[in-house]
Amino acid sequence: MTTAKRVEKSGVPAYLQIADKLREMIQNGVLEPEDSLPSTAQLCAQYGVSASVVKAAISVLRTEGLVIGQQGKGVFVRPAGQESEAEGDDALAAQLAEIQNAIQDLAGRLAAIEAAVFPKQP
Repeated sequence: MTTAKRVEKSGVPAYLQIADKLREMIQNGVLEPEDSLPSTAQLCAQYGVSASVVKAAISVLRTEGLVIGQQGKGVFVRPAGQESEAEGDDALAAQLAEIQNAIQDLAGRLAAIEAAVFPKQP
């Protein structure tokens, strides 16, 4: 029986701690290409977290292109040489970054307008 690897109360979200630990296992070869990740239930028990936390951690790894999910079968370490979803989304990520920058710019401009229209009372 494996010992629980509880997440630390360090200020780092639990899902990121779990993603870091799984990523490390993949990079160190503990989990090899095409290996199955432990089930959501196993990871919940192992780290003492809810299923939503485990799913968020796996989502991070999926976004990074380290794992792939197969409906009804599980989540697997992505085979070497297989194009990841993340690699195919570079253009979308660039567009999202542009949108985020535009929103930040608009927020700053709106704050300046509000400060001019509604000056603070003494």
